[in-house]
Amino acid sequence: MSSCSYTLFASLCLTLLLLLSIQCATASNIGQGYRLISTEKTSDGGLLGHLQVKQKNNVYGADISLLQLYVKQETQNRLRVHITDATKQRWEVPYNLLPREKAPLKKQAIGRLTKNPLKVQEFSGSKLLFSYTADPFSFAVTRKSNGQTLFNSSSSGSNDFGEMVFKDQYLEISTQLPKDASLYGLGENTQPHGIKLYPGDPYTLYTTDASAINLNTDLYGSHPMYLDLRNVDGKAYAHAVLLLNSNGMDVFYRGTSLTYKVIGGVLDFYFFSGPTPLDVVEQYTDLIGRPAPMPYWAFGFHQCRWGYHNLSVVEDVVENYKKAQIPLDVIWNDDDHMDGKKDFTLNPTNYPRDKLVPFLEKIHSIGMKYVVLIDPGIAVNSSYGVHQRGIANDVFIKYEGEPYLAQVWPGAVNFPDFLNPKAVDWWGDEIRRFHELVPVNGLWIDMNEASNFCSGLCKIPRGKKCPTGTGPGWICCLDCKNITKTRWDDPPYKINASGQQVPIGYKTIATSAVHYNGVLEYDAHSLYGFSQTIATHKGLQGIQGKRPFILTRSTYVGSGKYAAHWTGDNQGTWENLKYSISTMLNFGIFGVPMVGSDICGFYPQPTEEICNRWIEVGAFYPFSRDHANYYSPSQELYIWDSVAESARNALGMRYKLLPYLYTLNYEAHISGAPIARPLFFSFPDYTDCYGVSTQFLLGSSLMVSPVLEQGKSEVTALFPPGTWYSMFDMTQAIESEGKYVTLDAPLHVINVHLYQNTILPMQQGGMLSKVARMTPFSLIVTFPAGASNGEAKGTLFLDDDELVEMKLGNGYSTYVHFYASVNHRTVKVWSEVEDGKFASDNGWTIEKITVLGLGGSGHPTNLEIDGEPVTTASKTEISNLAHKYLHNLDDKKTSVMVEVKGLDIPVGKNFAMSWKMGLSL
Repeated sequence: MSSCSYTLFASLCLTLLLLLSIQCATASNIGQGYRLISTEKTSDGGLLGHLQVKQKNNVYGADISLLQLYVKQETQNRLRVHITDATKQRWEVPYNLLPREKAPLKKQAIGRLTKNPLKVQEFSGSKLLFSYTADPFSFAVTRKSNGQTLFNSSSSGSNDFGEMVFKDQYLEISTQLPKDASLYGLGENTQPHGIKLYPGDPYTLYTTDASAINLNTDLYGSHPMYLDLRNVDGKAYAHAVLLLNSNGMDVFYRGTSLTYKVIGGVLDFYFFSGPTPLDVVEQYTDLIGRPAPMPYWAFGFHQCRWGYHNLSVVEDVVENYKKAQIPLDVIWNDDDHMDGKKDFTLNPTNYPRDKLVPFLEKIHSIGMKYVVLIDPGIAVNSSYGVHQRGIANDVFIKYEGEPYLAQVWPGAVNFPDFLNPKAVDWWGDEIRRFHELVPVNGLWIDMNEASNFCSGLCKIPRGKKCPTGTGPGWICCLDCKNITKTRWDDPPYKINASGQQVPIGYKTIATSAVHYNGVLEYDAHSLYGFSQTIATHKGLQGIQGKRPFILTRSTYVGSGKYAAHWTGDNQGTWENLKYSISTMLNFGIFGVPMVGSDICGFYPQPTEEICNRWIEVGAFYPFSRDHANYYSPSQELYIWDSVAESARNALGMRYKLLPYLYTLNYEAHISGAPIARPLFFSFPDYTDCYGVSTQFLLGSSLMVSPVLEQGKSEVTALFPPGTWYSMFDMTQAIESEGKYVTLDAPLHVINVHLYQNTILPMQQGGMLSKVARMTPFSLIVTFPAGASNGEAKGTLFLDDDELVEMKLGNGYSTYVHFYASVNHRTVKVWSEVEDGKFASDNGWTIEKITVLGLGGSGHPTNLEIDGEPVTTASKTEISNLAHKYLHNLDDKKTSVMVEVKGLDIPVGKNFAMSWKMGLSL
């Protein structure tokens, strides 16, 4: 829920004026920068230097006279450049929140002075080269393999930006960029131009409760990272840049340069060498933390609504999904289950425990799950035990020595300080108490930017009910006054907060409020949701001893290690449906692969057609959930018969693909690889796909091409070079040289295609993931059209999904490598199994193998399994069908699909199957 759901922050005219004023200010030249006055090698192999300001000025405050520079090649693929005050400790992202190597403490004395410093010096690693110019100081990062400059802060010859600036509340640094660089990232925001960063668009990073309908606005998360993809003579090279800084910032991208303007902290850059997009995300998540393992049921379908007024409504929703034969794994409650919207409580009238617990026992017995919402704001109430225990443990954020007072849904609240170890313990204890009351299966943490319906310093009004209980619940009813007396509340540089340069304390915690150990909200603001996520993860894991499931709205660098994310309050419009794809793909790059948007839109009521098309897309989000606003009519998937049909079709395919999605979850956990990916992740050399924002891949090979426009019954989709097979009719194929193809897409059809050289594990589906998981497997093997020679491969990961850790070697997991080849007439399919006992103990078997794209048209013969001929007396059947090409490069080419069914091959044991094609090739 968002306090801003119904209000766009500014009119179009105001927005345009602000953008113009911001752009006019981007090409700043504040001072003459710094000069490098000393360098020395450190004991850990790094480079340490000192920078002295050349000429002081007072624009945005006084310059910091002496800076410390630290450069280290931390891994073969990662270079760090850290710049801070040489004489005083400055705020940095806490090392206990985001574990990493510590930069050296400030030196008490300047190292060896270089009397005649060279103009350019180099510091070389295995993949990246750091070089600097001493006066004025600038640095560049270069790829060693081809000399490509990845980052260059020199302002020489540039009219776009000036020299580096480092003041207490204003840091500025820029880089030159080639015109043909494609940039992605810098979120969270809703990007109207698609996934690629667009020159001239504002990119402000500061966690804010602003509805996702607001374009080019700082939203719920802060991810100061971008991926840079370039094509040099037909070869792609990708790298990434992270500025690890939690303070508010504006980032100005002009196409040929990029400028950071940050209101505090340090310049802590990490450079990741790639060179492929997948390499970049692997290297990035190696630093920030690998994505969290998710339980199997999390990949099922989820249903939620703000406005399930009582338990009987929830029971009816579950029953209606069953009647409509639409898969459903998880039922959710927004704040409707709470007593007076207070965390960790139950409404005794609408959700009485003596009725809720039996309901949960019933759905748990069939494998369904239950997730509820909690907000960070704790109601100020003398009879509310959660708050009283919080006061007793001194866990709340302070303002002038007293718990800071704000307003959210229950009325007056205090905010826990999750930087305080005592608050983390208290929070975990409250989760334990609540879990004893209600055996929930996961927690949904919302409003954690943190959102506040008021601004400034507030008091509870006397003689007035607050909130009134009528009208919108997000209207401030506390007695408040603005806080502008400190430089933390009114900093000299105004970031483009909320898309209109509002005060940075607007509708959130006052930025002069104080956290544990004197940390200012000004510095830690964008870490609030991240710190709550970590505390929630610790609490859930501690009480359940199971793999936690957490959904968070606010995120920061590293949030994916602990939680899933949904993209917040969207609208049921065609534009928002389209935007959801770009946001989802960005979060995969950010290391948060378990992501999705509210299917059919959070508000207002979607049309029947939009909801049809949205479930066709949302069925393939990594996190798939229908969610609606309190004031919207019901939009569960069974409400419209046509939507129910689309849901059965799209979710039916999702549930067959659950083993593939779960395997992608494992790959994400061990390597950071996104579940949903832009096309350029698999086809980085193919420049036509660099800007594609209306299609996406699941894993490396499964492409979704949805309808995103009203009234359309076909879709024009880009097919990168190779052969693609329809997942809904595997006899249909498209052989592409890298062209757009128009596909039929009537209302209930979603186009999903599988790429060549792939082995895709599937099961038979079902109404619940628990049921679908125990059905027999099938393998889909794809070769290039008409292949007489070729190879394919795939993987399958299986485990006990309740275990906290997702790994091999514990006796409760199995990993299978599948391989296939065709060599002239002989087709082979085989497996190599790691730790097969778990799969064998569960009795999983392969019932069918389908091979697509084989050359010729003859009937397969000489079928063998593990070296033994398959006789006609067995139950195994083998057949073939000719492919139909919607588009192909050679009209004379023929190919067939061969299907072998009636198999009973144990998944947990190595197998080998072969046959010969009847027609010589």
